[in-house]
Amino acid sequence: MTKIVEAILENLSTREVFLFRVSCANCGAQYTNKPIRFSKAGELPATQSKRIIYDALYEQELRAVRQGAIRSASQHMNYCPICKRVVCNRCFMICDDLDMCKSCAARLEEPGKPVLSEIVEFSL
Repeated sequence: MTKIVEAILENLSTREVFLFRVSCANCGAQYTNKPIRFSKAGELPATQSKRIIYDALYEQELRAVRQGAIRSASQHMNYCPICKRVVCNRCFMICDDLDMCKSCAARLEEPGKPVLSEIVEFSL
């Protein structure tokens, strides 16, 4: 699942803050991680050498936050084996024969229950 979430994860980061978002393909709900500030945000590198170091540090921190967002989103999103979309737990149904998204379950007249029936907001 992490590879699938990785493919749909949107990078909304700036040079100051790391921020990622995933969206449910069924209901459109958008989930973002808690914004995490770059450790050198607001600091101007004094030399070209420091700029190179800050750039490498930024990339390292960006990758770490991205991996955390992917892990978290993977716990709250599901892949529908019918339509091949990634949907949130409110839009993913536990069905008798094969679990699938609400849209496919309705279209195929397959009864089931959503993974989450109540509205629960989460952030990555």
